[in-house]
Amino acid sequence: MACSTEIQAAFIFSSFVTFFLGLLFLFIFRLIWRTIKKWQNIKGTGILLELLLTKSIGNKHLKSLHFQGIFRNRVEMLLSAQTLVGQVLVILVFVLSIGSLIIYFINSSDPVGSCSSYEDKTIPIDLSFNVFFIFYFGLRFVAADDKIKFWLEMNSIVDIFTIPPTFISYYLKSNWLGLRFLRALRLLELPQILQILRAIRTSNSVKLSKLLSIILSTWFTAAGFIHLVENSGDPWLKGRNSQNISYFESIYLVMATTSTVGFGDVVAKTSLGRTFIMFFTLGSLILFANYIPEMVELFANKRKYTSSYEVVKGKKFIVVCGNITVDSVTAFLRNFLRYKPGEINIEIVFLGEVPPSLELETVFKCNMAYTTFISGSALKWDDLRRVAVESAEACLIIANPLCSDLHAEDTSNIMRVLSIKNYYPSTRVIIQILQSHNKVFLPKIPSWSWTAGDNIICFAELKLGFIAQGCLVPGLCTFLTSLFVEQNKKVFPKQPWQKYFLNGLKNKILTQRLSDDFTGMSFPEVSRLCFVKMGLMLIAIEHKSTFHGQSGLLLNPSAQVRLRKNTLGFFIAETTKEVIRASLYCASCHSDIFIPELIGKCSCKTKIHEHFPGATVMVKKSSMKVFSDSTVPDRMLWGQPQPISNLSFSTRVFLYETEQDSDQLDSSGMFHWCRATPLDNVILKRMDKSKHEFRNHVIACIFGDAQSTLIGLRNFVMPLRASSYMRQELKDIVFIGSLEYLKREWLFLRNFPQIYILSGSALFPEDLHAANIEECSMCAVLSSSSKASSNPALVDTETIMATLNIGSLRISCSSQTPEESQGTSETFRFPGKSKYRRIPILTELKNPSNIHYIEQLSGLDESFAGTSLHLSTSFSTGTVFSGSFLDSLLATAFYNYHVLELLQMLVTGGISSQLEQHLDKSICGMVQSYSSVLSGRMRCKLGLLSLDQTILSDIKPRKTFGQVFCGSLDNFGILCLGLYRMIDEEENKPEQKRFVITRPANDFKLLPSDLVFCAIPFSTSCYKMDTSSKGGKKDQMRRC
Repeated sequence: MACSTEIQAAFIFSSFVTFFLGLLFLFIFRLIWRTIKKWQNIKGTGILLELLLTKSIGNKHLKSLHFQGIFRNRVEMLLSAQTLVGQVLVILVFVLSIGSLIIYFINSSDPVGSCSSYEDKTIPIDLSFNVFFIFYFGLRFVAADDKIKFWLEMNSIVDIFTIPPTFISYYLKSNWLGLRFLRALRLLELPQILQILRAIRTSNSVKLSKLLSIILSTWFTAAGFIHLVENSGDPWLKGRNSQNISYFESIYLVMATTSTVGFGDVVAKTSLGRTFIMFFTLGSLILFANYIPEMVELFANKRKYTSSYEVVKGKKFIVVCGNITVDSVTAFLRNFLRYKPGEINIEIVFLGEVPPSLELETVFKCNMAYTTFISGSALKWDDLRRVAVESAEACLIIANPLCSDLHAEDTSNIMRVLSIKNYYPSTRVIIQILQSHNKVFLPKIPSWSWTAGDNIICFAELKLGFIAQGCLVPGLCTFLTSLFVEQNKKVFPKQPWQKYFLNGLKNKILTQRLSDDFTGMSFPEVSRLCFVKMGLMLIAIEHKSTFHGQSGLLLNPSAQVRLRKNTLGFFIAETTKEVIRASLYCASCHSDIFIPELIGKCSCKTKIHEHFPGATVMVKKSSMKVFSDSTVPDRMLWGQPQPISNLSFSTRVFLYETEQDSDQLDSSGMFHWCRATPLDNVILKRMDKSKHEFRNHVIACIFGDAQSTLIGLRNFVMPLRASSYMRQELKDIVFIGSLEYLKREWLFLRNFPQIYILSGSALFPEDLHAANIEECSMCAVLSSSSKASSNPALVDTETIMATLNIGSLRISCSSQTPEESQGTSETFRFPGKSKYRRIPILTELKNPSNIHYIEQLSGLDESFAGTSLHLSTSFSTGTVFSGSFLDSLLATAFYNYHVLELLQMLVTGGISSQLEQHLDKSICGMVQSYSSVLSGRMRCKLGLLSLDQTILSDIKPRKTFGQVFCGSLDNFGILCLGLYRMIDEEENKPEQKRFVITRPANDFKLLPSDLVFCAIPFSTSCYKMDTSSKGGKKDQMRRC
C-alpha cells in the first residue's frame, strides 16, 4: 500500500526528535551537574560531610557507589570483548546488524513510496533485532564516561536513526524503508570481528580488511541515500521530480561516480541527489585514488611476497636477512655480483620483515635474474621454512651501522643467528656485528662451527684496527683500504700523481692454489719467482704446522718455512686471470719464459688446476703461527727510531709501576701486558704538564658521554700494543675526551701499558696543547657513537669540527733538527721565518659524503671534482678513513673467507678466531696473567722504510720498484708492497704531502724521497747506525 507523506514524516522525525531531544537533555544535565559542583566548591562541603557521617545515609551511599562501580566495570569488560561472553556479544551484534541490512535489501525491491504490510514476515524479525540493539545501546550508554561524546559517535547515530522508526512501524502496523540503509555503516567493525575470530593475523590482512570495510560501507550507505531521495523526490516539489530507481541501480551510480567514469545511463535527477553527488564526487576521488590502489597492492604483495621459495635442483642460492633497505641491498648486490660478472649462478633470496618500497622493488627488478624477495622474519621458523634455509649455501645477516642503538642491532641479529641455528644447525651463517664485545655470544651457540664456514665481520674491530694501523704507519690505513675498495667510476686524472693513485686502486687481494712445482721452495724464492716471471706479488701463504697440525696464515714467512703441495697463496693483483698463472707454472716448460702472458697450461704432464677464488673452500681456521730462525729484536717503527722511553723515569714511576726488564706479554704472546692499572694513575692534569712531556705519541680524540654507547677502544689499542713491536717501540697513547665515558672504557684497557687519559675535548685548543699535540706522531679523531639524526650529513659534526680545529694549528719546528723534521709531518717555509708544520691527522667519517668538509684542509687544488671519499685527495694521502667499504666484506667472506682472515690478521695485530676465544676468557679481553714467550710475537709487522736512510740504501741498483723488491727480499727478507710518494718534489711548494701507490709495476721508476711500505720480519733490523754524530752517541738511530 502507498505511504502518505505524513507517515513518511513520522518515520523521519522520530529519529531526528530522538537525536536532538537526547542531546538537549544531556547538555542540560551536564550544565546542572557543573552548577552543583561549582556551588559545592563555593559554599563548602560541611552539610554533605554531616550527611555522610550519618551511618544510615553514609552506608547506603557507599554501597550504591560500590555497586555502580562493579556494574560499570563488568559492562566495560563485556563491551571490550576481553571475555568470552563479551566476544560473543560483539559478534552477535555485528551479525544481527548485517541481518537487518539484508532485510533492508529485501524490502528495497518494493517501491519507496509504498509501505509494507505488517503481515510481512521480515518486519517482526527486524523488530526483534532492534530490541536487542536497544539493549546493547543501553549497555554502551552506561559504560560511557562522556555521555555527549557517546551520543555523537557513529554507531550511536546509526542506532538512533534506525531503532525508533521500527517502533513507529509497530505502532502504525506498516513499515517504510526510511534511513535503515545506515545499518551498512556497521560493516566498519568487520576487521575487529575477523580478529576476534582469528581469521586474520598479519598486519597486511588487517589493513586489507579495514580498507575493504570502508569502501563497502561507503558504497552501500551512499547508494541507500541516492535510492531514498531519487525515489521520493525533492520535498519542496512534493515528489514531482522523483524517478523509479532500484537499489542495485543506485549502487551502480555510486560506483560509476567513485571511479570518475560516469556513463550517464543512470543519473540523479533530484536536487538533493545531485547535491549529494557533488560532494560525494570529491570524497570518492580520495577514496578511489588512495584505497583502491592500496588494496590492489596488498592483494598483489600478498601473493607475490608471502609465497615460498621454490628450490630448483642443481641451482645454488643464499638467504640474506637483517637490515634490508635500498642502500644495504644496493651495496650488497654491487659487491656480491662483481666477483664473476655475467657468470653468477647463485640466486639471492632476501628475507625482509616489511614489504619492499618502490625504490627497493626497482632494485630487485633491475637484478631480477639473481634476486628474489620473500616477506618474513628470520626469527620465525615458518618463514625460514618458506625460504628453504636448510637448502641454502649460506645465510648472510646484514647490520645497520648507522642505527642509533648499536647494542640492540647486534642483539637482534644474534637472535636471528640463534633462530637459524635452532631451525637447521648445519646452515652456514655469516653475520655482521657492530660492537666487538657482542662477538663472544656467537661461538657459544652449540651449532656454531668455524670449520663449516660460520664467520663474523666485526665493524668496530676492523674499523678501529684500520685507524690504529694508520697511527703506526702513516698512509697504511689507505693502503689496506684500497685493496678492498671496488672502483667502477670513470675518472680522468688531472695530475700525474692522481694517475698513479688510480692505478693502485685497481689492485685487490686474491687467492690461488700454488703449483706443485713450488713444493720444497722457501717463501722468498717463490715470491721472487712469481714477481719476476709472472708479474705477481705473493704476500702470504696458508701454512700447516708440522707439530700442531693447524693451518695458519703467514705474512712474508722466513726462508725456513717450506711450501707444501696445494699451498694457498695470497696475492696483490688486479684480476683472477693473472693469479691463475701461479697454479699453471711448470718448472720444466716455463723456466726460460719471462713474459707473464705466455705462462699457461703445459703439455709435459697432466696436472689438475684449480681456480680458487670462485670456490668456497672450507678449511679449519686457526691462530697464526710464525716461526723464525732468530730472536733479534727490531727497534724500528715504520723506519723511524723510537726513544728508549717516551717519558722520563720519574714520570714513569709517577704514572706506572716500574716494569721488569723483560717484555711482559699476555698469555697468548700476541700483545704487551701489564698489571691492572688504577684509573687515577693515568688521568693527566693540565697543571702538571711538565710531568708528562709526551713526544712521538698517539693522541686519540673521543666524543661521548656517560650515556653514549661504547665504541670499543680496546680494538684501537690492541694493534698499537702488538707483541711484534718491542716494549721500547711502543708509543704512548693519550685519550682526550669525557672522563665519564673513558671510565667505562677503562675496564677493557687497564691491562695495556702506556695509556693515559686527559679529560677535555678536541674542540678546545687548550686541551690539545695540554696533551703536547705539537710533538705527537699522529692525532686520530674517532667518530662518536651513533645518534638519531634526521640529516645524515650531521652524524660527523663533532669529528669535522675537531679536524678543522686541529688542522688550523701551526706548530713551530725551530727546536727540531733537520733529521727529526724529515718524517711525515707536513712542513713549509715562510721567507725570513722559522719552519712550521701541521699536525698529522687521521679522521674517521661515518658518512663518506661528508668528505668535502675535510677536503679543504688538503691545501691542494687538484682534487677529483664531485667524487667519492675513496677518490678524494684526503684519502689518497692517508688523512681520512671511512668504514663504509666494510659492507663488501660480507660477499668476500662468502666467496673466500681466507681473504677476510688475512685482513683481520693485518689490521688487528694478528688476532684469529681461535685467539679471540682465548682473549674473551677475561672480562677485559686480556687474560689476567702474562708470559714472556716469544713464539706468538715472531711475526712480521708492516712498516714504512726510506730508500736512502735505511738498509734499503744498500740495494744496488734501486732505480725501479722491481729492483728494490728483489733486492730487499734476497738480502733482508723484507717484502715491499707499495710506495708513499710526495705529491710534488718542488721545494717552494707550501705543502709536502705524500700519497699512496698500491703495488707499483715492476718497472716503476723510483724517486729518492720515496718511502716503501714493507712487511718486515721481527728479526730484521732495518735502521742504520749513525756514528758520526757529536757527543759520542754511537747507537743513535736515524729516521727513514
